[in-house]
Amino acid sequence: MTRRWLAYVGLCLFVAGCSVRRLPPIALEPVPPHALYLLSSSVLGEERRISVYLPPGYDTAKDARFPVLYMPDGGLQEDFPHVASAVDAAIRAGEMRPLIVVGIENTVRKRDMTGPSEVAADRELVPGSGGSAAFRAFIRDELIPDISRRYRVTGERAVIGESLAGLFLLETFFLQPEMFDTYLVLSPSLWWNGEALVKQAGAHLASRPALRARLYVASANEAEDIVPAVARLNDILQASAPAGLTWEVEPRPDLRHDNIYRSSAPALLRKWLPPVNTAGDAR
Repeated sequence: MTRRWLAYVGLCLFVAGCSVRRLPPIALEPVPPHALYLLSSSVLGEERRISVYLPPGYDTAKDARFPVLYMPDGGLQEDFPHVASAVDAAIRAGEMRPLIVVGIENTVRKRDMTGPSEVAADRELVPGSGGSAAFRAFIRDELIPDISRRYRVTGERAVIGESLAGLFLLETFFLQPEMFDTYLVLSPSLWWNGEALVKQAGAHLASRPALRARLYVASANEAEDIVPAVARLNDILQASAPAGLTWEVEPRPDLRHDNIYRSSAPALLRKWLPPVNTAGDAR
């Protein structure tokens, strides 16, 4: 698959409205009951549409608090419906811990998911790229605190994303890993900026010997751009991962770039976010 195709997948542009009114559903596929609201961002200079799924029992368990799964590409016409559906089914089956899902709908996806690139072909492919630091600041300084004010949450946070969103998640993991406890990364576009993120991975890991986190990375049948970079990342993790990092890199040649998210998310979420016992430990 070409870089142009990989960068194009999932691109959606949306225009936000008022920051206080509730918004009508626009899902193109079934989605569990959820809330929608608009959050005004001073960091991004725009309003962002936020989708929120609450687990069964949230309204009746008044004293209970819940972990949060965040997701870029989280609009109702993006990946929120199938992820929320997978989470809801797993929770109801007792195969996943009850948690809240927070989806962030895109406005300018390629801008938000990419850091600066020194590669001219990247800049030509994605004009206006390099907004990942601002998007990360929006999530860290505005969205996470806002969700904490609106909902009963614990301090546990996970994040899931694919393709350019996977690139953004890995950049966040290496630069500010404390933002999330669990990173679930599917087919990350590591070709960006000449694989700079992979080349710098060893130094990032060495600078955080006390890092405690959980990281999963998968690649699909996409040998041209993503598979070799993910394999190189695997080698670096084998050599340099801190003892407190639980990680797995999984090649999935049976899947494609355009179906790895939907195909693998249900099992992946169950594995990495399983139920907890009464002592608070995963079963």
